[in-house]
Amino acid sequence: MRTPGPDAAARPGASTGEGDLRSSVPDLRLAGMAVATWLAALAGLHLTTRPTLLVAVVAGGTAVTCGLHLAGVLGRPSAPARRYGWVVVAALIGVVCGASATAARLAVRDAAPVRALVEADAVVTAELVVRDDPRPVRGAPGRPAILLVATRSTGVTGGDGRRVEASVRVLVLASDPGWRGLLPGQRLTARGRLAPPRGGDLTAAVLSAVGPPGLHGAPPWSQRAAGTLRAGLQRACAPLPDEPGGLLPGLVVGDTSRLLPTVEEDFLATGMTHLNAVSGSNVAIVVGAVLLIARWARAGPWLAAGLCGVALVGFVILVRPSPSVVRAATMGAIGLAALAAGRPRAALPALAAGVTVLVLVDPELAGDAGFALSVLATGGLLLLAPRWRDALRRRRVPAGFAEALAVPAAAQLACAPVVAGISGTISLVAVPANLLAVPAIAPATVLGVAAAALSPVFPPGAEFLAWLASWPAWWLVTVARHGAELPAGTLPWPDGAPGALLLGALTVAMLVATRHPVVRRLVTVVAVAVVLGALPVRLVAPGWPPATWVVAACAVGQGDAVVLPVAPGRAVVVDAGPDPGAVDACLRGLDVREVPLLVVSHFHVDHTGGVAGVFRGRRVGAVLVPSWPEPAAGRDLVRATAAAGSAEVVTAPAGWRYRAGAVELTLVGPPYPLRGTRSDPNNNSLMLLATVAGVRVLLAGDAETEEQRALLDHPPPGGLRAQVLKVAHHGSAYQDPAFLDAVRPTVALVPVGAGNTYGHPNPAVLGRLTRGGARVLRTDTDGDVAVVGGSGLAVVVRGLRPGNQRR
Repeated sequence: MRTPGPDAAARPGASTGEGDLRSSVPDLRLAGMAVATWLAALAGLHLTTRPTLLVAVVAGGTAVTCGLHLAGVLGRPSAPARRYGWVVVAALIGVVCGASATAARLAVRDAAPVRALVEADAVVTAELVVRDDPRPVRGAPGRPAILLVATRSTGVTGGDGRRVEASVRVLVLASDPGWRGLLPGQRLTARGRLAPPRGGDLTAAVLSAVGPPGLHGAPPWSQRAAGTLRAGLQRACAPLPDEPGGLLPGLVVGDTSRLLPTVEEDFLATGMTHLNAVSGSNVAIVVGAVLLIARWARAGPWLAAGLCGVALVGFVILVRPSPSVVRAATMGAIGLAALAAGRPRAALPALAAGVTVLVLVDPELAGDAGFALSVLATGGLLLLAPRWRDALRRRRVPAGFAEALAVPAAAQLACAPVVAGISGTISLVAVPANLLAVPAIAPATVLGVAAAALSPVFPPGAEFLAWLASWPAWWLVTVARHGAELPAGTLPWPDGAPGALLLGALTVAMLVATRHPVVRRLVTVVAVAVVLGALPVRLVAPGWPPATWVVAACAVGQGDAVVLPVAPGRAVVVDAGPDPGAVDACLRGLDVREVPLLVVSHFHVDHTGGVAGVFRGRRVGAVLVPSWPEPAAGRDLVRATAAAGSAEVVTAPAGWRYRAGAVELTLVGPPYPLRGTRSDPNNNSLMLLATVAGVRVLLAGDAETEEQRALLDHPPPGGLRAQVLKVAHHGSAYQDPAFLDAVRPTVALVPVGAGNTYGHPNPAVLGRLTRGGARVLRTDTDGDVAVVGGSGLAVVVRGLRPGNQRR
């Protein structure tokens, strides 16, 4: 039997057990450095160069002092002080690195020549390189869609002809179609006016581009190859239904151009939003499939790691190596690379090193929500999932089921603070929804990648693979839809940074506290008591839509969409708002599956832009439109959509009547065509007097003072008195006081968009309605609103859904 040598007692940890303690305590030095680097870069993005450098200097001096103390130069610290002291030193070094890297980038961003052009609002010609795919954003109704193009400038020429060498980031705002379809790496020139950025990132200027870009050369071969494969995947998905066909390219390659807004909102509500774009999980699935094949072929660890690396590079080329994709690839490959090399315990240090390197290379990632989600999800899978899996297995849970429970729960708990900060809600269905989604993610991703790779050489085969992939994609859409519809699926939470930090602090406190058995039992009892106490209240509380509702105004942004119930599952819809996704989501929430009549009050885009959303998955019997044919764009959109949906388009004069189920409609205005007014389309809006279950509802379209006075001169039989008024033109100032007095509503509904630039609704108009005894409800603050009939009128508000606070 071998015995320790005579110097065994002198070896550190031989008699004190320190070595055993070190082996059981994870090395947190790299983790501390990564977190400190991240936080220092994040703080630096909101500061100027000098304060950021000052932070670096102070942290550097403190690190040197602590290091000398731990090394025994300034004293002899105890063993625990040495063990945790080096973590503090590593964190201070991280502060130095993060602050220094960010300060260097801020100095470039704030260079005097570029800043002078920005402050002068100069018109310049910029030489740019595209950094990422152009992203469309919703503009105001009636205005062209805006594209956001992230670029890097190589030079800027001012109006006086002087050229400034400037390698800074420029965000381009463009509306010309020539900006669509640009690939990263494309060199171009653009002319426009410079404006200051919003701050909080490394963008030096915002360029409002005029006209199309001037292209110079072709993008890199890798981007062209990726573009070919992505276009092939889109073609393969074109024959598929809208929901799975729009999700599949986003799930596989991050292309969300066809993703329906309703699907996006459902994924956000159920905590599945990470599936809408390329993330570390996508990378892990692709590389994991290669690793599984390599292990099945009995390849060695280093050969398997090499094959995984080749697959990783190919996948990054496919989805385009933008900064977000590179970040996702780094996070997703860390754990698999460690496993392939046979050192799973190296995964956490590798994660910390990856975070540090990525933030130092691009400090702007420190403020990117996608980066935070990738890091937190990977960290949760490495730190929490194995412990929870083992704990479940000790309680005799089958191994596969324990793994399936632990992985989504760990990822969701780690990402919950960021998701809560983005959405303003906490999802109670996120873990079961992600658990149900797990079996479908890998098949959809692998089949989608195979379809993209096959599309250039064998399109029919690519379409077949895309069809196969659409079935797991359909399952994901179904899980998200039903999860979002649960009455107690989400709870409100403060949004923004305060909400994220609050939930993050509570999560960390809970994880630390539950390490003690007594606290763990107490937390379990309290959590069960809260759920059993609160959940029944939420389930028995009036749901949506409320019983005996007679009219609902949808929160569709700056536009109108009003719903009158005909029978269960059927309703008359008046106007469609500016966005198909918003009106579709509202109708789904009201469980409207058939629309016997769609009324378009007039052809402005804030009433017609969402008409396709009314037809989405529903049969529409007929479309009533005004005789006034302008604007032509809205008229053509309505007629084309109705033709595609096999719905008849009709016009009718004043006095026309319609009846279906519980709804009776009378067309009361305009009493005659109005010309030469402030806005002829508005003043020829169809005005409807509806009776629903005995409640009179006046729907005033966008009628302004001229049409309102004409209606006062030619009132309908029975007068204008109505219990509910849909206030004309989003509550604008163009209201006739005598008209409001003649209606004298009990409830006034104001469909209006949050933060609109038109000054809607007018405070004086709201004040007059309130003084007249009306309860005023606004969709920009109350969300979807409904009026309930019965023994007396009541109102129910649904609140703003994530994503429907549109301008």
